[in-house]
Amino acid sequence: MRRLTPEEMKARSKRNLAIAGVLVAFVVLVFTVTVLNLKRNIDARADAIAAGQPVEYAR
Repeated sequence: MRRLTPEEMKARSKRNLAIAGVLVAFVVLVFTVTVLNLKRNIDARADAIAAGQPVEYAR
């Protein structure tokens, strides 16, 4: 196993930061989509109740 040069260490560090940034962005995206879907379902349920339609808890 060889030692990395300082340039290689800097390149590795930048690459690791880029990968971490992409992973954080993906987690934020998934969380946002989940929250928006939950809100949409809650709103649809409230609309159905207001319209007097039956609401099922599970199918």
